[in-house]
Amino acid sequence: MLRVGDHEFRCALGKNGITDAETKTEGDGKSPAGRWQLRYVMYRADRRPCPRTKLPVTTISFSDGWCDDPKHPYYNCPVRLPFDASHEKLYREDDVYNIIVVLGHNDDPPVPGKGSAIFMHIAKPDYSGTEGCVALAEKDLETLLGLAGYETFITINA
Repeated sequence: MLRVGDHEFRCALGKNGITDAETKTEGDGKSPAGRWQLRYVMYRADRRPCPRTKLPVTTISFSDGWCDDPKHPYYNCPVRLPFDASHEKLYREDDVYNIIVVLGHNDDPPVPGKGSAIFMHIAKPDYSGTEGCVALAEKDLETLLGLAGYETFITINA
């Protein structure tokens, strides 16, 4: 369960469980334990209205990606596609990235190999495990964003 104030939300975490942030590695399928700031929101304007939130918001376009190549200088940063290094496409066929909340994990500065693209996003209907992200039902993510501001953090406990 994810708690924000008096609200509790069912969520999915890494398909391989939770690990300490210090031992988190790229591609391990684990969510990093720790306290992570909500940085900003990205959403698919072609599929849904803009989420109501005090966080900064931007739209996701077909050319948006996220670098997950530990050897690249843009590791764990947004990139424009096409992009030569390994990356994740943010404009997906399924609905899980219709809303993305970028979490402040391994971003100040990014340490190569310590995990990238750790987001909050929409859960699959069966709440199956993620690659390391936090996933909630769309309505719950909308509620959470309505409560969130730049000072909002989530805590993932090991």
